[in-house]
Amino acid sequence: MSTPQSPTAPRTSLSKTSARVRRIQHAHWHTGGRESGVSRSSDRRLDVKLSTPNASGTGTNPEQLLAAGWSACFVSSIKIVAARMEVMLPADLAVDAEVDLGTTGGAYFLQARLNVSLPGLEREVAQALVDGAHETCPYTKATRDNISVVTNLVETGSVTVTEYLLTPWDVAG
Repeated sequence: MSTPQSPTAPRTSLSKTSARVRRIQHAHWHTGGRESGVSRSSDRRLDVKLSTPNASGTGTNPEQLLAAGWSACFVSSIKIVAARMEVMLPADLAVDAEVDLGTTGGAYFLQARLNVSLPGLEREVAQALVDGAHETCPYTKATRDNISVVTNLVETGSVTVTEYLLTPWDVAG
């Protein structure tokens, strides 16, 4: 059994490759409690009361936290790709992420939709930004080939749906 590293110990690699990875961000959270617990970041910037999905009362659930982080990361990825492509982004760029927790055959699974709004951009340019963001976004990379992700590119008066992954976890009904 290996000895766990200290949270402050330097990491030599965080990827599946043999290349050395330079860590640019580190998040450390502590979560405790049973049914309705609390999760807080080590820097105390975020202190979240947790609840189970569909429970009454206050608190959020892990699916909501994943959707918040993923949508923020995807916006950042679109900005990176836009800078590379020298594309001016609209001020009202937005990504609405939806994450579902479901069951099939007694097993839990996740599926997600990313609804991307790039008003005023030509469809081809907007699609290139979304495609590039899927190759750049760490959340998308982490979930690739693991969960079903559908991206809806929302434009003025039209919606284009691009499915990036189909899994055996399709839910009937």
